[in-house]
Amino acid sequence: MVCPVLDLAKELVSIPSVSPMDLGCQKIISDRLVNAGFSVEHMNYNDTYNIWACKGTGTTLAFSGHTDVVPSGNNKYWKFPPFCPTVYNGYLFGRGVADMKGALAAMIVSVERFIKKYPHHMGRLAFLITSDEESEATHGTKKIVENLISRKEKIDYCLIGEPSSVNDLGDVIKNGRRGSLTVCLHIYGKQGHIAYPHLSENPIHNVLPFLVNLISIDWDSGNNLFSPTSLQIYEIRSLSDSENVIPDTLLVKFNLRFGNVITVNAIKEKIQSLLTSANLKYDIKWKLSGKPFITRSGKLIDVAVNVIKSVCGIIPKLLTTGGTSDGRFITKMGSQILELGLVSQTIHQLNENIKVSDLQLLSRIYFHIIEKLLLKI
Repeated sequence: MVCPVLDLAKELVSIPSVSPMDLGCQKIISDRLVNAGFSVEHMNYNDTYNIWACKGTGTTLAFSGHTDVVPSGNNKYWKFPPFCPTVYNGYLFGRGVADMKGALAAMIVSVERFIKKYPHHMGRLAFLITSDEESEATHGTKKIVENLISRKEKIDYCLIGEPSSVNDLGDVIKNGRRGSLTVCLHIYGKQGHIAYPHLSENPIHNVLPFLVNLISIDWDSGNNLFSPTSLQIYEIRSLSDSENVIPDTLLVKFNLRFGNVITVNAIKEKIQSLLTSANLKYDIKWKLSGKPFITRSGKLIDVAVNVIKSVCGIIPKLLTTGGTSDGRFITKMGSQILELGLVSQTIHQLNENIKVSDLQLLSRIYFHIIEKLLLKI
């Protein structure tokens, strides 16, 4: 049986486009869009490939996605080779099928169907696609948005194909995300022989009270939009590899995810206050990957909820949980933003997979959302 969305998903998954490489995925997509009547602009920066494609005028509904994927891990533990998409027992296996090449395929096919049915449709359809989402995210959507803002482009509605669903397709849509702040901290001491600690200053010992206090902070209680701020230490490393030397430097890295209850400055002030109280010698670097953003209400939410209720028979939850997404860049354009995609249970894991039936269902959902937003039916 011919299944255009499955065929396209398999074609994209077969390309080992580990971030920030694209390796031809966007060529496949742009060729399809050109055939559908889109004007396609390639906004490539350094080793990152980006597409901005448009068709029509007026109210703009943009689909946003990425063609890059995370590494496959140890291939011998995959049920099937990660870049040989395989259908097995109703599931499609392959790296990136859920995050998010399956959603890209559903977007493309839904738009093709829509244009075929409504060749003289109202409004403007657009695609914003990058190959730099899973890695540094510095030359992808961020750059596209900067370019579009400088040209005074407008995106009214934006659907991002991130795998938002938890257990069943459509059970969750993301209407925002928390902010992300990464901290790189160097603690300094005095190097010396490990048998003569009185002649040295061990930064590992010195930092322990600070770390205990750091992970004990109750930052905030969250609110009805965002869960409480969380902090996780993900790396502690002595810059010494000798068993009889007390190191002079310790590296500590941690990340905070936060909503709109607390500010970035308040977080920084609290951390620096703890460091001062601990009487530590340190250097600190901050990396703000994105501030929290939220689409509280609006037509996009109303339409998406009603379409999912009609197509899937469920009422989706609106959540802001999870990691960051490229919505943190697109929000600068004042757009209504939702993330709506496939089930996320196997993303970034070995044997990443999705239900084949979900691919077709997601394409139907996208199709009806386009109808409701651009045709006003």
